[in-house]
Amino acid sequence: MFLSLAVVIAGIIFAFNYLPKLSSVSLLEQIKNDGQLIIATRNSPTTYYEDADGPAGLEYEMAKMFADDLGVELTLLIPDSFDDLLDKVANNQVHIAAAGLTITKGREKIFQFGPAYQEITEQLVYNIANKRPRNMAKLDGTLEVVANSSHEERLKQLKQSIPDLSWKSNHQMESEELLQMVSENIIEYTIADSNELSLNQRFLINLRVAFDVSEPQSLAWAMPKTSDKSLFIAVQKFFRKIKENGELRRLLERNYGHVEDFDYVGTKIFMRHIETRLPAYRDFFEQAAKQHDLDWRLIAAMGYQESHWDPDAVSPTGVRGIMMLTLKTAKDMGIKNRLDPESSIRGGAKYFKKTLGRIDKEVTEPDNIWMAMAAYNVGFYHLQDARKITKKLGKDPNLWIDVKTALPLLAKRKWYKQTRYGYARGWEPVRYVENIRSYYDILKWVDEGDDVEPATVPEEFLKIPNSL
Repeated sequence: MFLSLAVVIAGIIFAFNYLPKLSSVSLLEQIKNDGQLIIATRNSPTTYYEDADGPAGLEYEMAKMFADDLGVELTLLIPDSFDDLLDKVANNQVHIAAAGLTITKGREKIFQFGPAYQEITEQLVYNIANKRPRNMAKLDGTLEVVANSSHEERLKQLKQSIPDLSWKSNHQMESEELLQMVSENIIEYTIADSNELSLNQRFLINLRVAFDVSEPQSLAWAMPKTSDKSLFIAVQKFFRKIKENGELRRLLERNYGHVEDFDYVGTKIFMRHIETRLPAYRDFFEQAAKQHDLDWRLIAAMGYQESHWDPDAVSPTGVRGIMMLTLKTAKDMGIKNRLDPESSIRGGAKYFKKTLGRIDKEVTEPDNIWMAMAAYNVGFYHLQDARKITKKLGKDPNLWIDVKTALPLLAKRKWYKQTRYGYARGWEPVRYVENIRSYYDILKWVDEGDDVEPATVPEEFLKIPNSL
């Protein structure tokens, strides 16, 4: 699937000291003739990273899509530092920087930017164990930011009105590494883009936003300023296309749609249960997932959403066990004892696989997975009703981002009376799926070798019921 990608990791000598000087052909024609699009990016969860299934990240997905549109190979360059990345663009050593770059007045003097594809807000971040600062003039400790970033540009502007404002410029670390330092109380503050914080806060759960440092800012691809506008025009056409066909909206939902509502206490409990509860059942999840060609972490995330991995869990409606199977579902799946952890997990995985197989073939991955989860929760026919409502609303019934806006309408008489299967608490499967997506991300993060370190926080923030 990813054979056309060549990734040049930082530390390896970059073979291109400069892009070829063009003569009679345009830059776009040269790229097509060479069969290679060279893009500089950053190694981070918002841009590009290696997932268990291969390269991932919003910037990677868009860059790969653009390269495919041009009919060329994608070569990614990961510079040693943020300074180095900007230099590569300014010195015409790469075609494009797709690195979550904020459009600023300073940068517009050096680079030409493509169309904006996402809005973020710059935020001051602190550790919840410390006192929250109320404004930039009240900082008590070290503020550290990535050197020459938009965050440092913002601080230079603020210093004009706050003369005593000071900070440390880090020329080596990425924003995510500075967030880690705040989480570990090595430094008191950093500034991060809101999208970066949203993704990282699920893992570094003691990070908090003190206040916004900027108004909403636009992110865009940056290109060298040249008289040749052929690549720039191609980038404009590409973004126009993915905006019009809904693909950009789908990519943003896939990467960020499930992280909008951060639940500190819930995430804290989950990470504790990964250590204390999951080990007893992990083998069962792995075996059941392997039998049905599923990701065990996905089934485990579903099990946690259902029961918090409590084998004795019973709901008021009579569903029971780790996977909360109804009596009928358990019987259909050949499960005799719903309270037996291995049986429950095996039955839940089998039922989810069966439900996944019922989703229309026009629904592609990962949307089919999220819809199958919703059907697992609310019922397959209610999901189909919601997809019909989605179509009536003029949206795409094959996209989860659209279907999840229609599901809550199943609780409104105006809408459910138009459906075959009637009323349903349609907001529940939406929350159900979004929670599982977050749990799944955390399980992948833990499973790939990162230690789970309980955050040091004041006890008043952790009023956790003993029953959980």
